[in-house]
Amino acid sequence: MKIGIFICNRYHNCAGGKCFRAARNREGAFSIYPKDETLEIVGYTTCGGCPGGNIEYAPEEMKKNGTEAIHLATGLVVGYPPCPNIARFRDFITEKYGIKVVVGTHPIPQKYFLTHSKLGTWESAVWQELIKPTLAAENIRLAYD
Repeated sequence: MKIGIFICNRYHNCAGGKCFRAARNREGAFSIYPKDETLEIVGYTTCGGCPGGNIEYAPEEMKKNGTEAIHLATGLVVGYPPCPNIARFRDFITEKYGIKVVVGTHPIPQKYFLTHSKLGTWESAVWQELIKPTLAAENIRLAYD
């Protein structure tokens, strides 16, 4: 399975450690893939900054590299404020490029889970659906702090 990852431009210096660990361990949004299936990251880039300029053309390059699914990194969900364009990114990539889009990569770290829970950030039905792939048991969230 070949995967592309988009991260939030705020974290453009991120080396991807949590995302790659989660892919290797099949945790967070990567838990949808069987452990015996090889995952190959064939693209890793930022959204390009608000409002997401890279979303327009980078999926095309990823598709040329064989991308079968694009993951919108957990940083787009846990940053403050969370990305207001994440659902639009998902819908645009799916429509224009015909590539499956998964919201999230690594599990939500516990420190972000607690903060956003107190703030009520993810209370809406839309956000509950968006964070579902990256919710995990507390012990796993703590391992990603």
